[in-house]
Amino acid sequence: MENPAQFLARNAVEVRPDGALEKRLAEGRPLRVKLGLDPTAPDLHLGHTVVLQKLREFQDLGHTVVLIVGDYTARVGDPSGRSATRPVLSPAEIDEHAETYLAQATKVLAADERLEVRRNSEWLDMSMEDLFRLIRRVTVAKMLERDDFAKRMAAAEPVSLLELLYPVLQGFDSVAIKADVELGGTDQTFNLFMGRALQTSYGQPPQIVLTVPLLNGTDGERKMSKSYGNHIGITEPPGDMYGKTLRIPDTELGSWYGLLLGGDVPDGMGPRDAKRALARALVGRYWGEPAAAEAEAGFDRLHIAHELPDEIEEFALAANGDTMHLPEVIVSAFGGSRSEARRMLAQGGVKLDGETVPAEPLDVPVSALDGRVLQLGKRKFRRLRIA
Repeated sequence: MENPAQFLARNAVEVRPDGALEKRLAEGRPLRVKLGLDPTAPDLHLGHTVVLQKLREFQDLGHTVVLIVGDYTARVGDPSGRSATRPVLSPAEIDEHAETYLAQATKVLAADERLEVRRNSEWLDMSMEDLFRLIRRVTVAKMLERDDFAKRMAAAEPVSLLELLYPVLQGFDSVAIKADVELGGTDQTFNLFMGRALQTSYGQPPQIVLTVPLLNGTDGERKMSKSYGNHIGITEPPGDMYGKTLRIPDTELGSWYGLLLGGDVPDGMGPRDAKRALARALVGRYWGEPAAAEAEAGFDRLHIAHELPDEIEEFALAANGDTMHLPEVIVSAFGGSRSEARRMLAQGGVKLDGETVPAEPLDVPVSALDGRVLQLGKRKFRRLRIA
């Protein structure tokens, strides 16, 4: 095997300070490798798995991963890469989200003695005296070195004192668990170095900082994030995961292969086939090979052979006469507005049993609907039952 430090540095953006990881590994003991995740949403997505996979590499070399569920820092809201303050979640929402994180993270991490899970409320629920003792170690000038804050202040946008505290609280997590290494995306660099500074001030050996690239979302323009609507959750149904993966721009193929599969796009494979292979691999990883094969077959039935899916949800409608107004039927079955429904009809986006429904007439006989499959766009289906 190659040098362990070089192996762990593969695909990393930075490992700092230079040479520190090799020296720490040479101590011959299991290192404590930290990752903090704030449960601001109920699901982990493929972007999270980039750093989780790097943590798994540490585990495979015998080191201990300390996964910190940021149930306390989530109340502050991480300002990293943000142009505005994050919305505040209630404690109940945070707890609900936190419950899902471990089950999802262990789809990548080994759930054994090499994994330690902590909540940072264990040490951050501190007295005012302890908080004062902590924050007097950090200057305002240091906090204003952070790009997020500087840009927002230059644009006369508000920056709360609570947000200024966030990097300090995250840094104190490293002190509390005596981290040897902390991992994070490139948007976390300032916070990771805050951990080093605080450890030094508390007399601990400062942690090594390892940053990994940010995975662009399905739009190919911004980092993957649920708030941007460009994410793929690792617990999404296999068919959705497969279909969404096929929608990534061709320009993202190299990055997705490298960051998610640890390899390159196969030689001689065009973008279409490369996306299908990528989608199969990702669904297979999180749902198993049979699910990956079915997801691909289902996609082909729907989008290539133009067949209907095997399982279609039934939807009951109450008839008040011999005819029904089609836009109202569409809204009842799928949501939205009647104007949107009329627009879909005009664009040929509505089908009954696979045949395009004309834009006129809008009032159709009840007998023309009962038992038939109503399709909206490419992926939405309901089998209509008329009461």
